[in-house]
Amino acid sequence: MAAGRALRKLVPRSSQAGWTAPPRRADPVAQLIAQDKVRIPDLVPIRHGRMAVSPFTFLRGAAAVMARDLSKTPSSGIRVQACGDAHLLNFGAYATPERNLVFDVNDFDETLEAPFEWDVKRLAASIHVAALDNGFTQAQATTAATNCARGYREAMAQLADMTFLDVHYARVDVEALEQFLPTEKARRRFEKGLAKTRTKGNLQALENLTTVAEDGEVHIVDQPPLLDHPPDSRDMARVIPRVLEQYRATLQDDRLEVFNRYHLVDTARKVVGVGSVGLDARIALFLGRDDQDPLFLQMKEARTSVLAPYAGASPYRHQGRRVVEGQRMMQAASDMFLGWYSGVMGSRRQYYVRQLRDMKGSADVARMAPEVLEAYASLCGGTLARSHARSGDTAMITGYLGTGPQFDDAIAAFAKDYAVQTVSDHALMQEAIASGRITAIEGI
Repeated sequence: MAAGRALRKLVPRSSQAGWTAPPRRADPVAQLIAQDKVRIPDLVPIRHGRMAVSPFTFLRGAAAVMARDLSKTPSSGIRVQACGDAHLLNFGAYATPERNLVFDVNDFDETLEAPFEWDVKRLAASIHVAALDNGFTQAQATTAATNCARGYREAMAQLADMTFLDVHYARVDVEALEQFLPTEKARRRFEKGLAKTRTKGNLQALENLTTVAEDGEVHIVDQPPLLDHPPDSRDMARVIPRVLEQYRATLQDDRLEVFNRYHLVDTARKVVGVGSVGLDARIALFLGRDDQDPLFLQMKEARTSVLAPYAGASPYRHQGRRVVEGQRMMQAASDMFLGWYSGVMGSRRQYYVRQLRDMKGSADVARMAPEVLEAYASLCGGTLARSHARSGDTAMITGYLGTGPQFDDAIAAFAKDYAVQTVSDHALMQEAIASGRITAIEGI
C-alpha cells in the first residue's frame, strides 16, 4: 500500500484527468479500415452499419482506436489481467457450472495484461457516452462516470483487506443486484429481465435457431446475412474431426467426459456483436440423449489483442488460448466448455470455444433512467475491481487510489473529454460512409 501511495508522486492521480488528442493522432477511420483487411469482406459493411448507429455503438466497435489513445495517457504502471474492452455492455449475467446466476465481465476478445487504468477509463467513457445517447445532461453523465470510478476504488479497498482465497472466491450473485436498484419500477423490470435470462439456454436456442427436416434430422435454419451456411460448410464437415480433436485436448477430463456424450449435428456461421463483426464466428449444434438434449457451442476467431502493440505480447502464442486463459483469470466462475483450436483447410485463423447461450443476459442500458444508470455504473465499477483483483496487487492499487475522491473525479473528467472525442470520431465515420470511403449496411 505504501508503494502504491509512493506512485502518486510519479503519476499524480490528477494526471489521469482529461483527454486532449495529440497533434498527430491517427485517423480513426483509417484504423478501422486496417482492421477490415483481415475480416470477411461481405460482413464488413454490417460492422460499419452497426458502429454508425450512435457514438455509443461506435465506441463499442472502436476498441483498437481507444487502445491507441489510452497508450498516450499517464499510467501508474500497476498491471493486471485487463479486459481490454471494458465497455458498459460487456458486463452481464451468466450461469456458473453449478447453475448459479452471477454478474461479471463477460467479453474477453481483447484481454491482456495491461495497466489497470485502461479498463477503468474505457468503462467510464462508455458510461458517459451511453448517458448522452440516452439524452441525459452532462451533469448526470458525469455523476454516473464518477460512480463507476468510486465503485471501483471502494471495492478494491475491500478486496485489499481480504485473504487471497477470499478474493478468488468473491463474486456477485445476480439475486443480490436488487440492492443497487433505486426505484420500484427498476426492481420490477429487473425481476422480469431475470426471469427471461433464466430461459436463455440450449433448449431456447434449439427452438429459435433450428428446424426438423423431412428426414427427421435437426438443422440450423439459415437467416442470412446474420446466420447462414457459407460455401465452405461442406469442407468444414470433412475437417470437423480434426477440429474436435484439437478442442477436446483443451478440456479438463471431467468436462471432456460430458462433451463426449454429444455428437455433432450441424454448424453455421453466425454474426455477433459490433466490434467482432467480420471475424469468423460459427455455431455448432450437438445432440446428446435425444433431440431435446442439445448443446450449442460458439467458435469465435481470436486475433491479437488491440492492447498488444502498447502493452506487450501475450505469453500465449495461440490467441484462442489467450482469450480462454484471460477469461478464467478474470471471472469468478467460467463456462465449463471453454477451449480453443487452430484453423484447418490451410487457414491460419485461431479460435476459442464457449457455450452460445447459458442463461446469458445484459442490462438494457438504453432504457435506464439517470438514477438507474448511476447505480449500474457503480456496480460495474466494483465488478471490474473484483476481476482485476484476481491477478493484480490489490494493496498497491488501493494505495495509489487512496480514500478520497481524487481518482474518481479524474476518471470522470477523462470520461467527459473522451466522450467529446467519441462523438467527433463517430461523425468522421458517418462522413466516410457518406463519401463512399467505406460501405455500411444499416439496420441488421
